[in-house]
Amino acid sequence: MSRTPPGTRTDYRALRALPTRWMDNDEYGHMNNATYLSLFDTAISLWQMDNGITLRGPQAMRLLVVETGCTYHAEAGFPDLIHAGLRLGHLGTSSMRTEVGLFRNDDTTACTEGFFTQVLTDTDGRPTALPPALREILQTLLP
Repeated sequence: MSRTPPGTRTDYRALRALPTRWMDNDEYGHMNNATYLSLFDTAISLWQMDNGITLRGPQAMRLLVVETGCTYHAEAGFPDLIHAGLRLGHLGTSSMRTEVGLFRNDDTTACTEGFFTQVLTDTDGRPTALPPALREILQTLLP
């Protein structure tokens, strides 16, 4: 089975540095699988907050993760400094798929790539249309 080669930093629209921690390593001396998803979640949430998307409190956007995935290209682990690249793979009526590439230290190719698909929901948990202001912010991540 042939695999898509790892992406490069230039394939992504925004980058954020995320330090690894000693506790992120597993018995094999590299990052535990769950840590990668945590880094995806952290990078996406921090980018959203930096861009004025309210994620906590009474005015919070209810952006629920409905699908996630991860492809591993190379190992990473403490004490690597991870740079998370973000781009939008899909922008729908009520959902978006944010793709994340993780880059070790100064590496130019991703060690890991994945995605989170989020849906905006109302207080009853039903999908609702993304407001124009949110769409405008999200479009800055379109390749």
